[in-house]
Amino acid sequence: MDTRVRPQVVARSAPGFDLRAWSGTHLERVEQALSSWVVMDAPAGLGDAMRYAVLDGGKRLRPLLVLAACEAVNGHTGAALRAACAAELIHAYSLVHDDLPCMDNDVLRRGKPTVHVRFGEAQALLAGDALQALAFELLTPDDGTVSAAVQAALCRLLARSAGYQGMAGGQAIDLASVGLALSEAQLREMHRLKTGALLQGSVLMGAACGVVPVAATAALGEYGAAIGLAFQVVDDILDVTADSATLGKTAGKDAAQDKPTYVSLLGLERSRAYAQALLAQALAALDASGLDTNGQARTHALRALADMVVNRDK
Repeated sequence: MDTRVRPQVVARSAPGFDLRAWSGTHLERVEQALSSWVVMDAPAGLGDAMRYAVLDGGKRLRPLLVLAACEAVNGHTGAALRAACAAELIHAYSLVHDDLPCMDNDVLRRGKPTVHVRFGEAQALLAGDALQALAFELLTPDDGTVSAAVQAALCRLLARSAGYQGMAGGQAIDLASVGLALSEAQLREMHRLKTGALLQGSVLMGAACGVVPVAATAALGEYGAAIGLAFQVVDDILDVTADSATLGKTAGKDAAQDKPTYVSLLGLERSRAYAQALLAQALAALDASGLDTNGQARTHALRALADMVVNRDK
């Protein structure tokens, strides 16, 4: 995408839609489900580390995207709740591993000490492994509540988002890029994989809980790709404009570790303009999805979440 500075796009979600109320209802369901499914009785204190990594913190953006996309396609809410929690478990495991000394070596996450600081490196590694496995267990219930076809689709989407074609591949590029001068295309590809793939995958998992025309699925994929990249652009901005107390993680660490970012490549104002352009692209994709026809405003939550991603302050 062309990232030359343009007049700022002010793209708000949907008049009259209360994102806070909508999120509050859905987050309560997600928190209750996570607390129920991430058990304490794993051996040798492993459950404590797992719950510490997942509960009581985080934006829960990925679960909200799953649930909002499911709502947009009038999908199976039970399958969507499992997919929402699975996406959050994959995200949590990735943070536990990314914070390890062999990766980013960070000591603060979600406003508290990182898992390896609190429980030790070995337990943190095992907690991440266990959370990853639990994510796929949640997607494959044996009680008949989710069809085999939907289970398979959700597993494939999540695995692709988390593996070498997604999050893990992006992290590999990130680690190999420290101190290097990446081009804009290289930086975009790194963030498309490392951060964007799981966000896009969350949207597509929500869509997979319903029956959706091919064109609508493609449009939702475009929406997810745009906000996935926008999330990382804004993260890069906040890394230099916010403090650690606000972020809940170590501010300024990208510059300290000599990592390439959008701010280091484009500058602050161009990065802000790019985030707004990505927001406009995400909303345009929803306009083209056809999901809001016949007087049904099904994409309100997706629109509001896109706005939140770009205009957040932490």
